[in-house]
Amino acid sequence: MKSTLLFIALAASLTACDSKESAPPVKTMRPALTQVVGSLAGEGSNVYSGEVRARHEVALGFRAGGKIIERLVEAGAQVKAGQVLARLDPSDASLQKGAAQAQFQLAENEVKRYRELHSKGFVSQSALDVKEATLQAAAAQAGLTRNQSDYTTLRAEHDGLVAATLAEAGQVVSAGQAVLRLAQAGELEVAIEIPETQFALRHVGDVAEIELLAGDGVRLSGRLRELSLSADPVSRTYPARVAFSAAPGRISDGRAALGMTARVRFNGRQQSHPELLIPVSAIYQQGSQTAVWIVAPDHSVSLRQVEVGAYRDGGAVIASGLAVGERIVSAGVHRLSPGEKIQFVEAVNGSLQ
Repeated sequence: MKSTLLFIALAASLTACDSKESAPPVKTMRPALTQVVGSLAGEGSNVYSGEVRARHEVALGFRAGGKIIERLVEAGAQVKAGQVLARLDPSDASLQKGAAQAQFQLAENEVKRYRELHSKGFVSQSALDVKEATLQAAAAQAGLTRNQSDYTTLRAEHDGLVAATLAEAGQVVSAGQAVLRLAQAGELEVAIEIPETQFALRHVGDVAEIELLAGDGVRLSGRLRELSLSADPVSRTYPARVAFSAAPGRISDGRAALGMTARVRFNGRQQSHPELLIPVSAIYQQGSQTAVWIVAPDHSVSLRQVEVGAYRDGGAVIASGLAVGERIVSAGVHRLSPGEKIQFVEAVNGSLQ
């Protein structure tokens, strides 16, 4: 009887084990980073950040070298034409001026004596000519040293505003070295940089809207006045200037001020076909074939061939094979298989959701 009960208990235990082992394992969906494909031809491709600058700016420097003993203005100061901006140590220039003046007076006295002697027949005409030439050379040298003495004072050539100070009192500068940058009173414009990928879309005369970020965000109309044909060797962008169509005021007006941050939005010349930019990590390379994983509404993935038009710093531009609004797997593409279902993980502002 005991053996029979033992046999029944053993059989029940084995049956329970078999049922647990035969139960199919629960399959969990693999998490994968995804994103919805968007267009590059929206507002972002036509908006550029820039800075309000004066149309005419000049770097001011001394015409002679020396040590700066005084700088009378700071950045942002309003100046008038002829106003003294900075001074050099005048000691050396004063000594040179005094020596040249002494030589001129000596030559002038010599000429007076020789003219008197020549009139009485005591010296020849050639001797007088030599003294006359010496006087002319001394006069030129005296004039040069007077100019050099004047060059120790830096004055504003136009009304305007000091945009930047580039040297300090006590600093030794060479002739022509920039000490101040003066923005001349007059028209204002916005300096922007055009990426090389959008250079062909922009043309001089393009209509633009300028938004000043200061205050309530003043919006003004403008146009592309200047577009450089040479790219900056470091940033590989093309400097451009956008002029205000209706002057928002001069430098002294508070609506637009030098150094203000502005956004420039161009209204015309859109691309006929929107470009689609996706991360390079979304590209699945199969030999010479390029593909991406498309995510269906039921979370299953399938491989689709695409054509890459160009590679940029921000990713790959898809020429064909994708449409705006489709969801793709943007990372971990080599761990997937066709028909597999995934769990969406989206990147939002650099973090995973």
